[in-house]
Amino acid sequence: MQLGSFLQATTLISAILTILLILLQQRGASLGAGFGSSGELYTQRRGLEKSLFIATIVFAVIFVTSILALLLIPME
Repeated sequence: MQLGSFLQATTLISAILTILLILLQQRGASLGAGFGSSGELYTQRRGLEKSLFIATIVFAVIFVTSILALLLIPME
């Protein structure tokens, strides 16, 4: 497997996983928050929510890194 095709596969997989992880995260905002009446309450992430948040960051970093690597490495 060539490096270019590996990076393309990594980019595609990390993009899909990042999208899924973002969609799985719960948002505590109600419909009123979209119109400016947000009663903000700061809560700390715990358990599965914290794991999803960290995994989202990891896959986003992998996605950006693979994009930069594809730009810098010449394709054959």
